[in-house]
Formats: sequence, structure tokens, C-alpha cells
Amino acid sequence: MATFYKPITSSADVATTKTLLHEAIPLTGTILSGTYSEANIKTYTHGMFQSVFDYPYLSSSANHILDLSCGFSSDSALSGATSATEVSKKINIYNQFSQILVGYDVTGTLMQFDKSGSAASGVKMKEVFIVPFSRLLVKDEIKKGSFTVTLGTSTVYNTPFTTTSTIGDYQATSSYYANSPAGEYGLLFVSGALTQPVGHVYYQAGVAILTASVFTTNFSGAVDVTGTVASASINTVSDNFRRRIQNIQFNNTTELNSTIYFCRANHNEFNYSSNPTYLEDSQIVVKQYSTSSPVAYITTVGLYDDKDQLVAVAKLSEPLRKDPSTELTVRVRLDY
Repeated sequence: MATFYKPITSSADVATTKTLLHEAIPLTGTILSGTYSEANIKTYTHGMFQSVFDYPYLSSSANHILDLSCGFSSDSALSGATSATEVSKKINIYNQFSQILVGYDVTGTLMQFDKSGSAASGVKMKEVFIVPFSRLLVKDEIKKGSFTVTLGTSTVYNTPFTTTSTIGDYQATSSYYANSPAGEYGLLFVSGALTQPVGHVYYQAGVAILTASVFTTNFSGAVDVTGTVASASINTVSDNFRRRIQNIQFNNTTELNSTIYFCRANHNEFNYSSNPTYLEDSQIVVKQYSTSSPVAYITTVGLYDDKDQLVAVAKLSEPLRKDPSTELTVRVRLDY
């Protein structure tokens, strides 16, 4: 009798695996400024951030790659500066990302970005540049230890890249933090100065936070542009900041989950085909003699649910011969 269906009931017939796929994402400074005469930079009437696209944003093929903004805390010295502009916007931006990435303490007080990642009374980053990356680039998360950004730190505005500083999460492969509501994050350091954090990169959220003091003379002789965060609009600050980005690079991560089914055909199973052309005049057409053993060629495996509804089909690369003298195991993998 032909066997067309066989239940998978044993845990030995099912296995699960998880694979992490990584893709290198290089973002050159020419994308952030210059390549398309800034036709790929979109500003908004609300003036709270600007978006960067890989092509002119009016093009149907343009992809959103990142946003740029800045902000400071309500108790920052910049919030009370006489030259400060858009104070409420900058405080709102800072508070929004603090809520998402840092959270609240046990008293319900909004916590601030801490340079060392401590939730206690460490040195706070009260004035920050904020770079959220598109999910198109980040996928499931940024790979730990792969994030770098190179900034032009020259004091001459028109030639910002005569001196540069490269910032990265250099210690994240062995040391990262998980005390954020948004998941895991690593500390950012200037290359060669691994004792002084200058920001965070939030891996699952896909957001980089840089202290505005990264441009002060404490870091590679850079020009002090911290005051610009107070005296200029968010759009102007974002313009000045992205024009000093020479390169951003990281590896994204895609988590690929798989369920593997081992479909076993014992010697007395699946020796007859369900194809109607298998028989002609009540004779098995693939048999040369009537006394020969039945034979079939397996080309397809179907997986059914408990209601006998077909849910997945696997095609073999070539037909597999099956007769009573052979046993086969077909490995079917479902990725999701």
C-alpha cells in the first residue's frame, strides 16, 4: 500500500538553529555632504532633525539611511545661555532619547546619558549629537565592536579633515552594558584615548550618541564648537556636524532562525508514487518486469499542519530513487 503521509512526532526529527548574518555598512562623508549638492538632505518645517538619504530624496529609488539632531538637558549650562536658540526643541529632543535609551530611576526621575554607562552619579553627557540609523541599514542590530566614525577636527572650517579623530566601540566585544530600556550598548572612545568615553552606540536601537565636547581641544586639538549647540538652530548644528563626518562604518546583524525537519523514509515507506502517471493499465510503468520490486523517485516533500493543510513545500535538486531496499532521510529547513 502506498504511503503518502507520515507524522513527525519525535523530537529527534526536529531541530532548531540560529545563525547571525553580518553585512558591512560603509557610509562615506560624500553621502553626508557634497555628492548630490545636498539634494539628498531633507529638512523639515518642525526643525527638530534632518534626514539623510542615499540619493536625492525626491527620487523614487532613494533610501533613508540616518537622521541627525542635537539636544541638551534642562540643567545644562547651555539651556540658560543668553545666545541660546530653540531651547525647548533641544531639551525635548534630549528628553525623548533619554526616555527611550536611558529611562527613569526608582523615583521616576528621567536619567541622563552617563559617559561611563553608570546609572549612578557619574559624569553626565548633557549636550549631545544624536544619530539614529535607518532600520534598513541596522537590520536586527549593530554588531558589537564594529562601529567607527571618523570626524574632521581641524580648526579651519573649510578644510575640516586636515586633522581627524576616529571614534569607535573598541571595548565592546568584551565589555558592554545592558542597563538600557532599549537593549545593549557600548561606550565610544577616541582611538588612542580609551580611558575617556565620548558617547554610546545602542546596538538594537541603532542609535549613536556623541557628547558635544568631542570637538573641544581635549580631543586631538579639535576646534571647540560646543557653543554652536546652544547658539544655532538644530538644522544648522546638524549641517555643521555632518560636514565634519568623514566616514561611518559598522556591521549590521540579521538573526536567521531555522527549524530543521528530518523526514525519514523507511525501507517499506514511500515506494509508490502519488503521480497518476505512475500506473498505466494497472501496471507500474517504471517497472521493467511485473515481478520487480516497486520503485519511486522522490522529488518533493510537503509539510502539513495538524489539520492536514499544506503549509510548506520543499523541492529536491534531483529525484531520489526509493525502493524497498533503501532508506532515505530528507533534511528540510525552514528559515524565518
